Amino acid sequence: MTTSQRTAAILVAAGRGLRAGAGGPKQYRTIGGRTVIHRALAAFAEHPEVSVVQPVVNPDDIEVFNAAVSGLRHEAPAHGGATRQASVLAGLEALVPHKPEIVLIHDAARPFVTPAVISRAIVAANKTGAAIPVVPVTDTIKEVGADGDITATPERAKLRIAQTPQTFRFDTILEAHRRAARDGLTEFTDDAAIAEWAGLTVATFEGDVANMKLTTPEDFVREEARLAASLGDIRTGTGYDVHAFGEGDHVWLCGLRVPHSKGFLAHSDGDVGLHALVDAILGALADGDIGSHFPPSDMKWKGASSDQFLKYAIERVTARGGRIANLEVTMICERPKIGPLRDQMRARIAEISGVDISRIAVKATTSERLGFTGREEGIAATASATIRLPWGV
Repeated sequence: MTTSQRTAAILVAAGRGLRAGAGGPKQYRTIGGRTVIHRALAAFAEHPEVSVVQPVVNPDDIEVFNAAVSGLRHEAPAHGGATRQASVLAGLEALVPHKPEIVLIHDAARPFVTPAVISRAIVAANKTGAAIPVVPVTDTIKEVGADGDITATPERAKLRIAQTPQTFRFDTILEAHRRAARDGLTEFTDDAAIAEWAGLTVATFEGDVANMKLTTPEDFVREEARLAASLGDIRTGTGYDVHAFGEGDHVWLCGLRVPHSKGFLAHSDGDVGLHALVDAILGALADGDIGSHFPPSDMKWKGASSDQFLKYAIERVTARGGRIANLEVTMICERPKIGPLRDQMRARIAEISGVDISRIAVKATTSERLGFTGREEGIAATASATIRLPWGV
């Protein structure tokens, strides 16, 4: 079989995940600082060999889906059905206008699929036309009857645990799904089973033990612990910024436009809170300072909004495989009063950074009328950032 030039992926995300406990559908819960579905979809959206990504979601979840995967490339979501099988068929039908040659079908509840597994899936589909990732069974398996007694012990060497993405020639699996729907067969638990029923030979390729499906509350606890252990390089950085007052009727503080009797004298918008946070994050990364990344000599930053500086710093952490554990900023000024704006500032920093608001602190103090801040000649800010990185970066 020749190498496919048109590879599509379906992300099945219409389930309700009731076995995972309270907290809504499991695919929209957060694990390791990101939603489950964002992790799963990003693996395909960012893979250079995947040309089309087709999500399938519950129609009641459209808003939460859009929020969870913001910034990732994908087609408009197809509406899922009452069963996984119906949802996959909806995804396949939505892909028909794209005319893919092969399709990878993946469960959104498997957020740790790697680029290597996806690449192996594409190779396997081009080679065999139908293949699934598998991992060996390490425990002894028993068949048990209705009375609870063991009826057989299958030979472990022949057993494998099936994973996703399961991968097929598009036209072949589409026809198999359509046939099953026409025949009223609705209880297939994966796409390989439908392919087998349709008479196809399904090959296997190497899966990944980390590519597990999140099903129970214990799964989430275990994976959170695994992710935390993998980010054992804990670093703290500090930042400081100050801007003098000039003419104006507002100042920018922690991403908010705050009415004031003066404005900032600054190259950008002068947001001392965000500038201090950026320096703190870059300091934790040992990655220079805000001036080295956004030099005031560069006119393209003249009047620039500082939210883009904070987003950039966050992206530097993400690019290193890291997470933000905590952000804290302290404003030093007599006026404007920060207290009434504190929670709005926290919310705005959370929005810009993608960090949960529970990990963001905004504080304020005066300098007891001493110094330039006490004379209301300007505002200063200090900040700290705690980040977690993988060891060995």
